[in-house]
Amino acid sequence: MSLPPNAPPKSSLNASPVVELRQYTLKPGRRDTLIDIFDGHLIEGQEAAGMTIIGQFRDLDRPDMFVWLRGFDGMVARKDALTAFYEGPVWAAYRDAANATMISSDDVLLLKPAWPGAGFELPGSRRTTLPGYEKPREDNRLSDIVVIKIHHLRPGAGADFASRFETDAFPTLAEFGARPLAAFATEHAENSFPRLPVRSGENVFISVAAFDSADAHARHEAALASSPEWQAFEREAQSYLARSTKTLRLSATSRSLLGR
Repeated sequence: MSLPPNAPPKSSLNASPVVELRQYTLKPGRRDTLIDIFDGHLIEGQEAAGMTIIGQFRDLDRPDMFVWLRGFDGMVARKDALTAFYEGPVWAAYRDAANATMISSDDVLLLKPAWPGAGFELPGSRRTTLPGYEKPREDNRLSDIVVIKIHHLRPGAGADFASRFETDAFPTLAEFGARPLAAFATEHAENSFPRLPVRSGENVFISVAAFDSADAHARHEAALASSPEWQAFEREAQSYLARSTKTLRLSATSRSLLGR
């Protein structure tokens, strides 16, 4: 993503003007089973239908949560891609096994880049190929972690908060060791594929950053806590927030485009 304020759109670099953040609650002990199904069988089928599988993750703090991001070229393209995949042969072959791991798959936020150039930049990203990927792999994870922060905003506060975050927060985060990846706001367009629900009535701002390790992220948070500039930003940010910010600490699977 681009950090300078008022950066122009970079459609050739920024992937997916529409993004879903999906958090699945799984049955105890079934996460690696779902990851095996997902990474082994469901990525290429979704991308062939016209979407981008941006990243898939284990939640480091919630052992029965699977978190993933997928992107689309627009709301009409989202409808077409989801229709093609969920009515196609790949999902028909693996849906029962995938659904058997899940308690809930309805925690979904529909998002758009928070400003021009704020989406994911994925040029040159290459997904690993894993021939013979039939069994869960204990090493199916990457060392970097991805941290997603979900800021729940008051109605009407989105544009001002995004502007403040772009100008003030991202440079400070980078200064203290984060690798900012993207920023998103709620896409308020009507759900173009109602068969898969999304959380309606939400007004969120989401930041995505990468770190070399969980320890590096912990050091980053400690440095922020002692930064007068960051403390000033957080005090000002409180006036925009409807409730407390949620932090997801995520470990990417080995076939994720993010977290490499």
